Amino acid sequence: MTRASIAFAFAALTTTAIAGENFLVYFGTNTNAKNGSKGIYVSRFNTATGELSEPQLAAEAGNPGFLAIHPSKKYLYAIGDVTTDGKKGGGISSFSIDKSAGKLTLINQASGIGGGPCHVNVDKTGQMAALANYGSGSVASFAIKADGSVSEAVSFYQHEGSSIDPNRQKGPHAHSVNFSPDNRFAFACDLGLDKVLIYKTEPATGKLTPNDPPFAKTPAGGGPRHLAFHPSGKFVFVNNEMAMTETVFAYDAEKGALTEIETVSTLPEADRGKKGYSTAESLAHPNGRVVYVSNRTHDTIAVFACEPATGKLTLLQNVPAEGKIPRNICLDPTGKWLIAAHQDSATAALFKVDQDSGKLTFSGTKVNVPGSICVRFLALD
Repeated sequence: MTRASIAFAFAALTTTAIAGENFLVYFGTNTNAKNGSKGIYVSRFNTATGELSEPQLAAEAGNPGFLAIHPSKKYLYAIGDVTTDGKKGGGISSFSIDKSAGKLTLINQASGIGGGPCHVNVDKTGQMAALANYGSGSVASFAIKADGSVSEAVSFYQHEGSSIDPNRQKGPHAHSVNFSPDNRFAFACDLGLDKVLIYKTEPATGKLTPNDPPFAKTPAGGGPRHLAFHPSGKFVFVNNEMAMTETVFAYDAEKGALTEIETVSTLPEADRGKKGYSTAESLAHPNGRVVYVSNRTHDTIAVFACEPATGKLTLLQNVPAEGKIPRNICLDPTGKWLIAAHQDSATAALFKVDQDSGKLTFSGTKVNVPGSICVRFLALD
């Protein structure tokens, strides 16, 4: 066989393999009478063709804004409205996943204890979940049982304090919880405190305990919202919602400590300093060379080149998000595609990722998702 025919055969084999890379895409939403959302929606996606189907209702749920998928791929967890002991409130819901149809079946619910749950994550072992309560400024954690159900909260921490903005930072507002790559720590961004609070994890029990150091500071008045770890585990990227900036931290995996490296704007120079904008999500590409931030009221996605050795960022692009109020942005597992969820235009848009530069190009595909907040990919084996 000639070198050319070998190359052709390899290309054909690769294409066939990629064509089989099919995913379910789950969308978390805000539900209200105005937007018509009924809960969690699901699409099918093919990484070879970029084909994204119109979403269908996967499960009825009240305000399932953020989602997390269990490492086993059997269960999905959502924050939102729950009913426990006959009382309505906010908390976490667990669902079993039917991968053949994409449908979700409710397993159980647990109270988040605090008010206004806004974010949820599952640890690497699949033994615990943690959520952030924006309204009350608190975090809670739960043990995950063998059947995918969640326990009642096994730990709860009420954040305390304030920061410099009299309108939005009179008290704590926990906005997200993320587990470290080695699963030893959990990090909670608190917009009201200008802090990233740090907890030690105990997967066997589902408990969180305050770390030493207990937090890292972000720039005053910035309002930290979400964060992402660099694939190397050496850096953490935090988007500051109110200041339209991204703070880069060096991460000490032994101590669970964060040390600020730099803070950069997520906006083009012409729009810096203008009022009324806010960021939503931070996302690091698995190649370690690109970081993305959604500018939700600027209706763009900021694309940064990342220096893998230092973590420092250089703004490359502010691409239109193709919808109003882009919230969560999510890369598919191949790193070739990005989906942006649009809260106010009730859509989600698919972008092609340039594998050299990381820049985004709108694919032309947009699907309808009422109240779209969050995007999560699930591989179909």
